[in-house]
Amino acid sequence: MGLLRIMMPPKLQLLAVVAFAVAMLFLENQIQKLEESRSKLERAIARHEVREIEQRHTMDGPRQDAALDEEEDMVIIYNRVPKTASTSFTNIAYDLCAKNKYHVLHINTTKNNPVMSLQDQVYEFGVKKKPIYINVIRDPIERLVSYYYFLRFGDDYRPGLRRRKQGDKKTFDECVAEGGSDCAPEKLWLQIPFFCGHSSECWNVGSRWAMDQAKYNLINEYFLVGVTEELEDFIMLLEAALPRFFRGATELYRTGKKSHLRKTTEKKLPTKQTIAKLQQSDIWKMENEFYEFALEQFQFIRAHAVREKDGDLYILAQNFFYEKIYPKSN
Repeated sequence: MGLLRIMMPPKLQLLAVVAFAVAMLFLENQIQKLEESRSKLERAIARHEVREIEQRHTMDGPRQDAALDEEEDMVIIYNRVPKTASTSFTNIAYDLCAKNKYHVLHINTTKNNPVMSLQDQVYEFGVKKKPIYINVIRDPIERLVSYYYFLRFGDDYRPGLRRRKQGDKKTFDECVAEGGSDCAPEKLWLQIPFFCGHSSECWNVGSRWAMDQAKYNLINEYFLVGVTEELEDFIMLLEAALPRFFRGATELYRTGKKSHLRKTTEKKLPTKQTIAKLQQSDIWKMENEFYEFALEQFQFIRAHAVREKDGDLYILAQNFFYEKIYPKSN
C-alpha cells in the first residue's frame, strides 16, 4: 500500500483521499437513515400494540367477578430518572410481563423531553383508579458523572450507537476545573423537578418551593421510591407489596444477566477536589437534601418490612390479624 502511494501522482492521491472521504460520509449517512427507519418502525409497532390493548379494554364484556375486575384495573407509572439504574429495573418488568400477565408500555417522548404537553396528559384504557407511582433516585453527583460519560462513550447496552458528545475526551474533572457547561452545578437540578410536578416553578433551578413540593409528592403521591445504591431492596419490597406485577422479580434480579445491564463505559471517578467544588453549590445542597430525604424514607419503610439474617434480607410475614369482627355471623 505504501509503494502504491509513492508511485501515484499527487493529483491522483488527492482524488483518492477525496473519494474515500465522500464514501465514508455516504456510508455514515446511510447508517443514520437506517437508524431513523428502525426507530420509525419501532414507534409504528408500539402504536399498533397500544391500539390493540385499547380495543381489548373497550370490547371485552363485563367480567362476572367484580373483585377480579377491580384488581386488574391497575396501572403503575414509573417516571424514570436518567442514569439511576432504570434500564436494569425496567428490563425486569419486561421479563416478567408475560409470566405475570400484564402489559408494559414505554412512552418515548420527543427528544427525551421530561415534560409532556397538555394534550398528551390523558388517561388511557379507561382506568378508574388512581395510578400507582414508583421511582428510583441516585446520589446527585454520581448520577451526573454517569450521565456525563454516557453522553460521550455510551454504555454496554447499545455500544454501537453514536452518542451526542461522542469524540469529546475531556474528563469530568477537567470539565469542572474549566467551568464547562456539561458539568455545571445547574446540571444537578433534575431529580427534584421529576418529583415536583408540572408547575413551571419546578424547573426554576434552585427553587426552595420546588424542593418542598417534591418532598410532599414523594410522601403523598408515590407508593415507593427506592435508591440506586439499594436497588435489590427496592425490588424486594415491590415484590412483597405488589406480587400481581413483581412476583419473581427478586430472584430474577439476583440470578439474571440483566441485574447490572447498562454500565456506562470509560467512566472515571471524580477526584475529591472535584466533588468538594460541586458540593459548594447551593444547587447540590438542595438536590442532596432531597436525595437524603428519599433515602431516609426508603430505609424507614424497609426497616418495617424486612429483617436481615446471615447477611441476607427476608420479607417479614404478615404481622397483624383481624379481630372483633362485627356484626357477628350466626
